[in-house]
Amino acid sequence: MNLRYPIGEFKCPEIITPDHIQKWISDIEELPGKLSKLVSDFTEAQLETPYREEGWTARQVIHHIHDSHHNGYIRFKWALTENKPLIKAYNEQLWAELFDTKSAPIYLSVNVISALHAKWVYFLKGLSSDDMKKEFIHPEGNVSISLAEDIGIYAWHGNHHLAHLQIIAEL
Repeated sequence: MNLRYPIGEFKCPEIITPDHIQKWISDIEELPGKLSKLVSDFTEAQLETPYREEGWTARQVIHHIHDSHHNGYIRFKWALTENKPLIKAYNEQLWAELFDTKSAPIYLSVNVISALHAKWVYFLKGLSSDDMKKEFIHPEGNVSISLAEDIGIYAWHGNHHLAHLQIIAEL
């Protein structure tokens, strides 16, 4: 198993169908429950265990999901309210090293992920097909990303890190 990418890297289909969107939104909707169920009984030792050598600890992964998905939700809002905006990227590795990410109780992020995803899913289900075509520019590589593709990216991202946490659960 590739510990860095246990579910593989995200591959966006050439043509994104309504079925893809529906599946991805379901993945986003289900992530908080799966996350909570998986980590609710983690011990302090498990929370301080990395999923691979040189990888983040379970605690860092959980807080990272919050940070990443919070930023993701905002990117959707920018794409809908601005003309192909250049989004603000952030240094995930440095954020993962901040004191709150390395020490805060996980329930702080688990609870926010639950609330954020509930609102995000409500928002995503209300997007029109024209909305899905709107794009933002990611400064890393100067890449245009449509909202349809970004739904897939965040669905994959949640499942990707859930798989990292599953690795720790099985140790």
